[in-house]
Amino acid sequence: MPRRPDPDVEQRILAAASRLWARGGERLLTMRAVAKAAGTTTPTVYERFRDRDDILRGLRLRTRRELFAALAPTQTLHAAIERQLEFALDNQYAYEVLFDGVGRAPSLHEPWPSFNLMRERLAGEIGGTPRQNNRLMLAIWSLTHGTA
Repeated sequence: MPRRPDPDVEQRILAAASRLWARGGERLLTMRAVAKAAGTTTPTVYERFRDRDDILRGLRLRTRRELFAALAPTQTLHAAIERQLEFALDNQYAYEVLFDGVGRAPSLHEPWPSFNLMRERLAGEIGGTPRQNNRLMLAIWSLTHGTA
């Protein structure tokens, strides 16, 4: 009887990568270590992720979704900022993976749903459209991430 593909293997791989990242950052995050921690084979990891950078991208996107889920119930910018700081403290290793590296700008080719949500909260409080408040929100967002 042929083996059935595991529909959860990609999530298991990302969960394993997240645990490895928390234990030792980039140093422990190898394709072979991820495969072992996920209970799968290295070729299976390579079937889903090109390389370690691709796994890191998957972790960033997953963390952004989790952060957005934490911020979505907030009603004000103040509450969203507080919740973001709480998220950073509660998930410090996951929060670190949000960025490509110290001193490098985050990728603009990946979604940032929490930034957009906070920008909407800001526009609701001071007026204008979210896009008209880009510069102010970037300053607030930078301060929030810097504080975290």
